[in-house]
Amino acid sequence: MASRIEDYALLSNCRTAALVSRTGSIDWLCLPRLDSASTFGALLGDDSHGRWELRPADPDAAVSRSYDRDTFVLIARWETADAAAEVHDFMPIDPDPGVAIRRTDLIRRIVGVRGSMRFEQRVSIRFDYSRAMPWVRQTGTDEDPRLVAMAGPDAVAVHGAPLQAADHEHRGELTVAAGETRDVHLTWFPSHRDVPDPLDVDEMLALTKDWWQSWADRIEHSGPHHERVVRSLLILRALTNHETGGIAAAATMALPEEIGGERNWDYRYVWLRDAALTLEALLDHGFLALAERWREWLLRAVAGDPADLQIMYGLAGERDLGEWVLDELPGYEASAPVRVGNGAASQYQADVVGEVMVTLAAARVAGLAESEFAWPLERALLRFQAEQIERADHGLWEIRGEPHMFTHSRAMIWAAFDRGVRAVEDFGLDGPADTWRELRDRVRDEIDREGVRDGHFTQYYGTDEVDASLLLLAEVGFCAPDDPRMLATVERMEKTLMHDGLLYRYRTDTGVDGLAGSESPFLACSFWLVEQYAATGRHDEASALMSRLCALTNDVGMLSEEYDPIAGRQVGNTPQAFSHLALVRAADALTSTELRPR
Repeated sequence: MASRIEDYALLSNCRTAALVSRTGSIDWLCLPRLDSASTFGALLGDDSHGRWELRPADPDAAVSRSYDRDTFVLIARWETADAAAEVHDFMPIDPDPGVAIRRTDLIRRIVGVRGSMRFEQRVSIRFDYSRAMPWVRQTGTDEDPRLVAMAGPDAVAVHGAPLQAADHEHRGELTVAAGETRDVHLTWFPSHRDVPDPLDVDEMLALTKDWWQSWADRIEHSGPHHERVVRSLLILRALTNHETGGIAAAATMALPEEIGGERNWDYRYVWLRDAALTLEALLDHGFLALAERWREWLLRAVAGDPADLQIMYGLAGERDLGEWVLDELPGYEASAPVRVGNGAASQYQADVVGEVMVTLAAARVAGLAESEFAWPLERALLRFQAEQIERADHGLWEIRGEPHMFTHSRAMIWAAFDRGVRAVEDFGLDGPADTWRELRDRVRDEIDREGVRDGHFTQYYGTDEVDASLLLLAEVGFCAPDDPRMLATVERMEKTLMHDGLLYRYRTDTGVDGLAGSESPFLACSFWLVEQYAATGRHDEASALMSRLCALTNDVGMLSEEYDPIAGRQVGNTPQAFSHLALVRAADALTSTELRPR
C-alpha cells in the first residue's frame, strides 16, 4: 500500500521526477520524461505495480529526512540503538539542457555513520504503467553485480549490490559500517542500445549539488517564510523541463482530490495558466532568462492558427493529450478511475489568454527584450480573444458541467486587452489600441452589470454563488483589494467556502462542475486569501493564515493540491505548482505590507 501523500519527497533531474516515501521506497518514477509511462507505479496501487525499496532490515529503525541545503539530494538518516547510517538519494542533472535523453540515472548512496547497519533492497520493475512485465537477466559479476530488465522500448540496469529473484521481485542485502560508503545505481536507457557504463558517483553528486545550489543562490528574496519560499521556487524549477522549457503542473497523475472518489486527474502537462503564473513568481525573484525560454516554448506550442489554441500541452508542446482510463492500476487507496491524459485539453477556458498576456507584460516590464515573433504572437492571441468574446467557457477550475460566463474568466479577458493597450501606450508597440480599449471597457461594463449581485462578485453570471478565483480580480488590477464589492465577496467566501479556516474553490454541491463527490480545501485559494488580507490591512489574520498554511508542508517543504482538515492529510497531485507559486506570492505580499507604513 502506498504511503500518505505528505510522506513523499521529490527527486528531480528537471526532466522527470521520483517520489520517495519515508520508508525508503521509490513508489513513483516515469522514465525518461515526467509524462512518460511509469516504471515504478506503486503510488497508484501496491508493491506489485513497481517500486524500489531500500531501508534498514531492522523494522524499528527511526528515520529523519532533509534535503542537502538547497538541492534535491535527499538525505534520510536511519538510526537504531546501536547503529546509524544515511541514504543519499539523487538524480544526476546534466548541466547542458541540449543533451539528448539517452540515459536517466537515479543513485542511492548509503553512508555508514555509527556501528554497522544491514539494509534490504526490494526491486520490482514494471514498465508501461505496470502493463509490461520485463525480461530480467543477471549480466554482472560477483564483484560487480548488475541486473538488466527490458520490455519494449525501455530498459533498466541496476548495479552496485546483488539482487536475486523472489516472488516476482528482486531482493538483496548489503551492510555498511561507520565510515563506509556503498552506491546502488539505476539507469534507464533505450532497450535497443547497449547498457551504459556506470557514472562516477562522486563527480555526479558534486556536480548535481553545485547545479541546484548555484540556481538557488540566485533567488532574490528576503522576508518572512524564507526557507519555504526558496524550497517552493526550487520545486517550480524541478517541474520545469530542462530541455524544452515546459512547466508541468505537478509531478504525478491520478492522486485523488477525495480519497476513494473519481476526481483523479493527470497533471504532468503544461497548463498555459499555471505555467504563466509560475513564470510570474520566478520573474519576481530574478529569473528573467527562464521567462525567455518559456516564451520560446509558447511560440512553438501555439504556432499556427490561434483558433487551435489549447489550454494545455505536453512538455515539448505536444497537442494530443487524450484522456483514457488505465484499468491496470487500482488507484491511490483504491481511488478510481486512474486517468492518463487530460480531457480538459479540448476545453475552452476564456481566462488563459489573459493569464499569458499578464505574464508576458510582466516580463516586458522586467526587461525581457522583444523577439521577432513575440509581439506578433500576442497580437494573434488578442485577435483570437476578440473573436471568442461572447463565448461561455469551462472556467479556471475546468468544470465538466455546462459552460458559463464565469466572472473570473471575463475579468481575465479584460486583463488581456488591458495589457495589449499598455503594450502600445507604454512601450510603443504597434497594435489597434483603440479597438482593444473599446473591448476592454465593454467587458468591464458587462462584469459590473452581470457579475455582481447583492454587492459582491459572483461565480458566474446569473448566480449568487461565489468562487475563490474571484480573489484574483484584484491581483490583475480589475479592482482594488478594498473595493467594496471585493470586501463583500471575501465576506461571502468566509461564510460559504471556508472550512476550519481554509478555502474551498467553490461549493461542489451546487452541481456546477458536473462531477460526483466532493473535494477538500484548495491550498492555493487560501494563499490568495493571505494576499487579500494583507492588502486590506488585516495583517494579523494574514500572518496567522500564512503560518498555518506553511505548517501544512511536509518535512521537506512539499505541498500537494489540497488539504483535508478532517483527516489531517494532503490530497491531490504532488508537488503542485499552483500551491507552491501561491505560497511564494503570499509571502511576497506579507513582505510588501511589512515594509509599508501602517
